[in-house]
Amino acid sequence: MLAGFALLSGLFYNCAGSGEQDKTITISGAFALYPMAVVWAEEYQKINPDVRIDISAGGAGKGMTDALNEMADLGMYSKEVSQEEVDKGAWKIALTKDAVLPTISVDNPYYNELMTKGMTKQEFIDVFLTEKITSWGYIIDSTKNDEKINVYNRSDACGAAEMWAKYMGGKKQEDLKGIGVFGDPGMADAIKKDKNAIGFNNVAYVFDVKTRKKYAGIDVIPIDINENGTIDPEEKVYNTLEDIVKAIKSGAYPSPPARDLYFVSKGLPKKQAVKDFIKWILTDGQKFVDEAGYVMLTEEQLKAELKKLE
Repeated sequence: MLAGFALLSGLFYNCAGSGEQDKTITISGAFALYPMAVVWAEEYQKINPDVRIDISAGGAGKGMTDALNEMADLGMYSKEVSQEEVDKGAWKIALTKDAVLPTISVDNPYYNELMTKGMTKQEFIDVFLTEKITSWGYIIDSTKNDEKINVYNRSDACGAAEMWAKYMGGKKQEDLKGIGVFGDPGMADAIKKDKNAIGFNNVAYVFDVKTRKKYAGIDVIPIDINENGTIDPEEKVYNTLEDIVKAIKSGAYPSPPARDLYFVSKGLPKKQAVKDFIKWILTDGQKFVDEAGYVMLTEEQLKAELKKLE
């Protein structure tokens, strides 16, 4: 399972090669982009066996820090680059798109009702931001006050938390309440083990790319976008990986929490090997995006991003 695949920030994915310094690419950062970056690295190494690519997943904050400090050639980043980061020299290039999904345990005491009713944006706000709602029973029936909601947040600086906060009208990760857990894998494991949990995960940590179905023990709380108290057919976009990818692409799933994913670096990358890898990602590498469970950028976006390498 992918969740166990990237538990530690120091975890490495290595494409063995010649080891020459100018042919080595180091990448660090967002859990959201990590699975896609691994696929790209594998495929690129097949046609460029002299290139070595080292990838570590440790959160978007670590990716930006490592890139700006030039500890890594590229940082994986899963939120908008701030003006402060630009002022420090951050250069960004969009590669693909995914989304953050609200998640619960399949053992939730009101699981069936939640799958039918979903939750509105205001209910998410009252759980994650204001703490006005503290019990699962209240969401189903405002006269009930049972089964305390255990809210989970991310302890690492990450794009997923910021995007989830922004969906609800917040501005930053720190606006979210909850128990801090490290990384997407840690969040997914916490949700599965706690029947009263609520949290959020990137698509790749909810859906198995091989089966195209959700991992055992975890599910998505449907968002009642039109707030009519029921999940209508057009809001049922979470059954398979293809369903959610289609919804992100069409805009049926809102943005945020859908968002672009980036590589960042300290200025335009200097190594030709790095530039060549990025160019390949934005051209031939795009054919692996759908299979990996991500969303392709539009042709216009891809052309615009490629110009950044000139």
